[in-house]
Amino acid sequence: MALCITQTTGWGLLYYSLPAAVRPISEDTGWDPVLITGSFSAGLLVSALAGIPVGRILDRTGPRTLMVTGSLIGVMALGLAGLAPNLPLFAAAWLLAGTAQAAVLYQPAFTVISRWYGRNRVRPLTTLTLVAGFASTIFAPLTAGLTAAVGWRSTFLVLAALLGLITVPLHALFLNRSWPSAASPARPGRDRLRIRAVTRSPEFLGLQALMVLLCLGLYTVTLNIIPLLMEKGAGYAGAALGLGLVGAGQVGGRLLFARIPVRARLATIAGAGAGAVLSLAVLPGPPGLLIAAGVLAGAVRGCHTLLQATIVAERWGMSNLGALQGRFAAPLTAVTALAPVAGPALAALLGSYTAMAYAAAAAAGIAAIIAGFVPRAEAASPNRSPGPNRADSVPLAGGKTGK
Repeated sequence: MALCITQTTGWGLLYYSLPAAVRPISEDTGWDPVLITGSFSAGLLVSALAGIPVGRILDRTGPRTLMVTGSLIGVMALGLAGLAPNLPLFAAAWLLAGTAQAAVLYQPAFTVISRWYGRNRVRPLTTLTLVAGFASTIFAPLTAGLTAAVGWRSTFLVLAALLGLITVPLHALFLNRSWPSAASPARPGRDRLRIRAVTRSPEFLGLQALMVLLCLGLYTVTLNIIPLLMEKGAGYAGAALGLGLVGAGQVGGRLLFARIPVRARLATIAGAGAGAVLSLAVLPGPPGLLIAAGVLAGAVRGCHTLLQATIVAERWGMSNLGALQGRFAAPLTAVTALAPVAGPALAALLGSYTAMAYAAAAAAGIAAIIAGFVPRAEAASPNRSPGPNRADSVPLAGGKTGK
């Protein structure tokens, strides 16, 4: 429950607050909205890069110090954003926020839950992502309301205080001070060799390429679904409804994820994603059918998030999980940062948003092809060191672990 609260708060304040405030910030300062949004995207790229050393630190030290520190950095970043007298300092604040994102959002939380629950990880991971999925619902309106009431600068100072008051004590009280000795790395040199061997293996690189291509296809289309649907004859209200229902599809996808057999997940999710994106490209209408394809794409996005959360532990176990998860997720985070601008750029280059959707479908289709060549995951492989089950490592208050 503590991680559900901190993830919802972290995503709401470190991710969704700025998109909700771009227009009033631009109107007050005269800064170009593209540059304001670009600061946010640059922060996401920093998050992708920072996730690699964050994963190594998480393996070595446990989550408490790392995630408390990340929360404090987030407080500093939001405070600096509110006080920034010019655009360069404002951009620097969001680069700092990217470092905080790497230390407190999904990637470290996925590692923590995987270590706590071992083979039983899917249900708590699903719960975490479902609850955190309400971050935009809660904090985007809150940011907009505060901005209208007290201005955007005071709003970001209030949000900084909220982040500190909510996440710092919960991370300090409920996260492990260090990992149980059975899960702690004992031979750093040997661990480095193992990490290098895994991350250079064809299986790891193939899975990473698959996930990156599928992410590129899904996010490029769904984040730009409004102009795509309007190009195909939908009105603005209907297209906006389509975007909203993509989010509803994500919730449904996360609920269905556990029902897909482990051995079939990769091919099923990649194939469904390719089909959904291709449908959005091929179908000329009617709007209702296009929106249904968008809902399916959203459902695959929801499954994609949980696949990213589980696939490394399923195939390589708990040993060095933070480092492996950080390496695996870095290009996915980068693609997520670039997808909002990739859509308009491709549409301008290719001549239409429909052509953009075909390009996205090609990326997702290549991902589905790769899925046919990647070895299937085993439900419980004895030689993959699946890690302790929940009873071995559930944290108690103060960071101790129960036996």
